[in-house]
Amino acid sequence: MTIFGGTRRGSGVVPSARAGGRRWLPVTVGYTAALALVSALWAGADPDIQLRTIADTSTNLDNLAHHRFGTLLTSAFVIADNGTALLAVPLLAGLLALSERRFGSRATVSVFLTGHVGATLLVAAGLWSGVRRGWFDADVCYAVDVGVSYGAMAVFGAVAAVVPAVWRAPWTVAWLAVALEGVVRGGDFTNVGHLLSYLLGSVAGLVLARNSPAARSPSWLDLQLLACGAFLASAFLPA
Repeated sequence: MTIFGGTRRGSGVVPSARAGGRRWLPVTVGYTAALALVSALWAGADPDIQLRTIADTSTNLDNLAHHRFGTLLTSAFVIADNGTALLAVPLLAGLLALSERRFGSRATVSVFLTGHVGATLLVAAGLWSGVRRGWFDADVCYAVDVGVSYGAMAVFGAVAAVVPAVWRAPWTVAWLAVALEGVVRGGDFTNVGHLLSYLLGSVAGLVLARNSPAARSPSWLDLQLLACGAFLASAFLPA
């Protein structure tokens, strides 16, 4: 057994992919349907309810310091902007579908959570240290921190395995450079989180690729779904 829902090297099968993940993509359908429902409810909610929802689901230092660890999951179901939701949900569906087709359902969930939770905790540790040393204003403890971007960037990093081998390294390095530029130009903790989640996902993708069946040439559908991921990543990273 290996991490990220893989299988033993040499077995030539990814169980979750063969057992139905590729047929109807339950993770993609279930998660994006939940996001669409929450986004629809959000659009019709009163501003006071929206503010309370953000306060209760943000993975900021205040919530984590008060042991509200459930926010590490609930924050992934709140997109606090209607326009962003209209763009992000369908593009995320394409990205998740690509990962689920390539790696299977369990692995896709593992990669998403590795990015979403892992990057959140790493960023929180950095912010906590910075606040203690006086590098950051204490207001950052109450910052809004919800959305799908960390998990999505991790999955995007992982699906580099779909890119043809001759282009894979340039593709990965180019997007790493874009994420680094986001940190330099954006200058806030969200940009750092995008970089960290992309790196975590890229490592996860390497592990998954080593424990998956021999790589096949990407289909036209794979490339279209990869384009969805690229558009989504571009939307998350500063121009």
